[in-house]
Amino acid sequence: MKKLTLTDLGDEQLRGRRVLVRVDYNVPLDARQSVTDDSRIRATLPTLQRLVDAGARIILLSHLGRPKGKPVPEMSLRPAARRLAEMIEAKVDFVGDTAGEQALAAAGELGDGEILILENTRFLVGEEKNDEELARAFAALGEVYVNDAFGAAHRAHASTASVAEVLRAEGKPAVAGYLMERELAYLGGALETPERPFVAILGGAKISGKIDVIEALLPKTNRLLIGGAMGNTFFRAMGLETGGSLVEEERVAMARDLLTRAGEKLMLPDDVVVARKLAAGEETRVVPREGIPDGWLALDIGPHSAEVYAREIATARTVLWNGPMGVFEIPEFARGTAQVAHSLAYATEAGATTIVGGGDSAAAIAELELTDRVSHVSTGGGASLEFLEGHVLPGVAALSDHPGEENS
Repeated sequence: MKKLTLTDLGDEQLRGRRVLVRVDYNVPLDARQSVTDDSRIRATLPTLQRLVDAGARIILLSHLGRPKGKPVPEMSLRPAARRLAEMIEAKVDFVGDTAGEQALAAAGELGDGEILILENTRFLVGEEKNDEELARAFAALGEVYVNDAFGAAHRAHASTASVAEVLRAEGKPAVAGYLMERELAYLGGALETPERPFVAILGGAKISGKIDVIEALLPKTNRLLIGGAMGNTFFRAMGLETGGSLVEEERVAMARDLLTRAGEKLMLPDDVVVARKLAAGEETRVVPREGIPDGWLALDIGPHSAEVYAREIATARTVLWNGPMGVFEIPEFARGTAQVAHSLAYATEAGATTIVGGGDSAAAIAELELTDRVSHVSTGGGASLEFLEGHVLPGVAALSDHPGEENS
């Protein structure tokens, strides 16, 4: 889908206008209500700076947590507003209202280049129901809509979908922000026109959570590398003993079918790191995949597998990674994930396009301080997966179509 973006709007379409921006400030907070990871706020700064420089009057909508349609003080966006004020040279105000008279009055008092953050959209029961009446209340706040919340674009909510449709029906533009545009360009490019060889790496606990991604990527990739506990289900499909490892018994037949269809394109670890328990400080062993001891758990890819995967990544011109190779939160089972992450960094330096698909992979690469050494780290976990599966994202579909482009 080719959609209008903020790039398509001139300053004259923004100056003095109230611009409603959906951001994803679903950030972690500590017990003192301070933001502990501001990466999602930081990711929106290019969009916000453009709007500030253009003299727009900026109103931000976001959710935080799962308050289930009622106010929860610990899930207020006030801490996110404080953090944004420290990160951008613009006046930033917060109001503890989202779509009522207080929000409308505060939006009307904004000056050019000023920012207003409204309270958590999920404090309102109509948000997650994609309620049209709530969407009309949101639409009354702005004259232009910008969606820069890729992480919430797979949700058909009032602030991500219906509000854009209401404003478009009124003849007002609903466009993608710079972050949304970047996400769609990188992920869409990987799926539609990847420079080859194209290597995808999928990890995580369960094959069931990635089956649609595997199906979507198999015909597009040159190599599909599997890691994490999902590899155990493939081992069982090969007739191997898996000890006490996590296996999705109901998915073994599916894994067997995938192995048959994929042939040499799908690569599994040939060695694994095992332990008796999933805990720090446990004794570990490196064993071949055929030799997982009875009662032991496979918790990471082994060093030989990591080397083989690194060589595959080094040959690639496009690399997509989603899902850790092991339980990376525990040092004994983090080495496979770390080696894959460093391999992506080296591939990027060699000219490859490298994309990290959000979620745990993004957390791992941030922990390793490699975020700036890959081409793109997605801000959307579930949204990234749904996009890679080929689903239309409601928050994208609701935006204005680019003139002259055919959309699906």
